[in-house]
Amino acid sequence: QVQLVESGGGSVQAGGSLRLSCAASGRIFSINAMGWYRQAPGLTRELVAVITGLGATNYGDAVKGRFTISRDAAKNTWYLQMNSLRPEDTAVYYCNAVGLRTWDSGAYTDHWGQGTQVTVSS
Repeated sequence: QVQLVESGGGSVQAGGSLRLSCAASGRIFSINAMGWYRQAPGLTRELVAVITGLGATNYGDAVKGRFTISRDAAKNTWYLQMNSLRPEDTAVYYCNAVGLRTWDSGAYTDHWGQGTQVTVSS
């Protein structure tokens, strides 16, 4: 069974930094894309950043130039380095795996983590 577990959330003052991690466990063969999304109260979930299996990245407009996504493919783990944090970055951050295949099945499946709270105070 595949599980995604986030860590690294917390509270920080504006201008500070946090690093989120997402570790995928299970008999994973490959993951097509790994990403981060966030959802603030009363708002829809939005893309923060995504990285493909080939290393291509894409960022939401709100975080470009401040956040960096990276991955350790051998560990099925990906990261979100968040710098110059702003109060509007406050949200629950979810990691996401798209097109994941396990050694037991050839099917492509998508998975979400349980979310980690990031709070930025002014």
